[in-house]
Amino acid sequence: MHHAAARPTAPTPAQPQPWRRSTWQALLVALSLATLLLNGYHPLAEDGGLYVAGVQLTLNPSLFPHFTVFVSEHLHYSIFAPVLAFVVHRTHLSLAWVLLLTNILSLWLTFYAAQRILQRTIASDIAQLAGLCLLGIFWSLPIAGTSLLLMDPYVTGRSLSTPLSLLAIAFAMESSPARVTHPRNSFTVAGWGPILWSASALLIAAAFHPLMAAYAFAFVLVLRITYLPQRRLIWTLLALSALALAAALHLFAPSETPALIAAEKSRYYWFLSQWQWYELLGLVGPLAVLYALLARFRKQSNPFSQTAATLCRASIALGCIATLVVLLFAHEGSRTHLVARMQPLRVFLLIYAIMTLLLGATLTQLALEARQRLRSPSARTALASLPVLVLLALASIMFYVQRQTFPASDHLELPWRAQQNPNPWVQAFLWARANTPPDALFALDTKYVNEDGEDAQTFRPIALRSALPDFSKDGGEAAITPSLAELWQQGATAQVNLSTESDALRDARLQPLGVTWMVLHSTAPTKHSCPYDNGTIKVCHLTPSQP
Repeated sequence: MHHAAARPTAPTPAQPQPWRRSTWQALLVALSLATLLLNGYHPLAEDGGLYVAGVQLTLNPSLFPHFTVFVSEHLHYSIFAPVLAFVVHRTHLSLAWVLLLTNILSLWLTFYAAQRILQRTIASDIAQLAGLCLLGIFWSLPIAGTSLLLMDPYVTGRSLSTPLSLLAIAFAMESSPARVTHPRNSFTVAGWGPILWSASALLIAAAFHPLMAAYAFAFVLVLRITYLPQRRLIWTLLALSALALAAALHLFAPSETPALIAAEKSRYYWFLSQWQWYELLGLVGPLAVLYALLARFRKQSNPFSQTAATLCRASIALGCIATLVVLLFAHEGSRTHLVARMQPLRVFLLIYAIMTLLLGATLTQLALEARQRLRSPSARTALASLPVLVLLALASIMFYVQRQTFPASDHLELPWRAQQNPNPWVQAFLWARANTPPDALFALDTKYVNEDGEDAQTFRPIALRSALPDFSKDGGEAAITPSLAELWQQGATAQVNLSTESDALRDARLQPLGVTWMVLHSTAPTKHSCPYDNGTIKVCHLTPSQP
């Protein structure tokens, strides 16, 4: 008896094995270092200088004897300065090294938290890696018109509150009521453990940056609500509660002084009416991208897509609530600006991070799926290479942008090169540090950090000398701390157009405030002694005007 030959069957493609934990650990370290190299490091620029001056004051309370409140005020709300000062004392490392190591730690912790989020929303390890790569490339991406970056090229309280906030979101996702399993990447979520870990991460984040942690808590709350069947009803109640709270703050806020109003209105990013069209697009765009991703995830029934859809819904809901609050209660012409001072649109920092992760991972997943349908080996290779080429192109663009943002400074301002910074402003500040008395009080143009070639390098932490409050950075402190407004307005007004005025007008403005030194453009006319002049900036001793 003859048996029919067995019909050959096509082999089932083997599922790729999930990457080992050690592989991911190595990748996270590599991503951290690559992101540092790509986006640069400028520890004393922008807000980094404000935070570092606070650490310096904590280490040496004799610093900044004049207008000290502009250094010390924010120390009351964050453990950032005491923690870094403690690390300096315990390790005997210089502050410059502690800042660099803290920056690298924040990079790694951000990628670690982001990978935990992607593990629960994207099945493919390669797609997860692509999402992390896009996050690293977009590290310095502006968050619409909020004056925030996704992450800063320097160390502040946000450097630690942001990864801790993402970690809180990851833990909140782990505590979802569903049991999630997958042949390649299985995990079970249940119990109170993840919720407690999420709460702990939020509490630590609040210790470093209370405001950003408050918005991270709002994100976690909306995310937990989104898992509930009656989420739309609860979203509505939550939105009404947020609007009621904003209305109460608006109605019962204390009256504001003219100086405080001037400080508040100097923060253009508080008010949507001051935003450029592309900044408004940066507000709508991420929500549109998340909605498109949600449409894709809803079509898939696997647990990963369901979790990703939940994350998209929560991001969209919170973004809409925050935008509605700002549209209704954050206006320049309002009697008070307390709601604007709370900056509700800062929640978009987390929305941008989630959007970036899911977008990078999803586009790569789509490329991988399309590759499986192709027969031509060359076409398959080309499609597999496409995500890599796109990421490299985006990385090149972001690197160029960073170099244009800090054109006069080293791309990596590392501790052992601190004295060799090519920036002429920094060179002048360093000269002041070495050649003027510790109790000197300096005046600079009120918007000196916005000067071309200055690269937003802050005077106080570089020179270790006191300075009159400026418009750009100290104005932010005054806007959120009403008690500083009068002092800020007095100092900032005295330094307007400092390099273009005559000695008589400068002296009349500055000498009553106790100023003893000035930083001027090299071309500024003056009869005062200027012992340092590098061709761009000169440092002048303020003496009684010559007849």
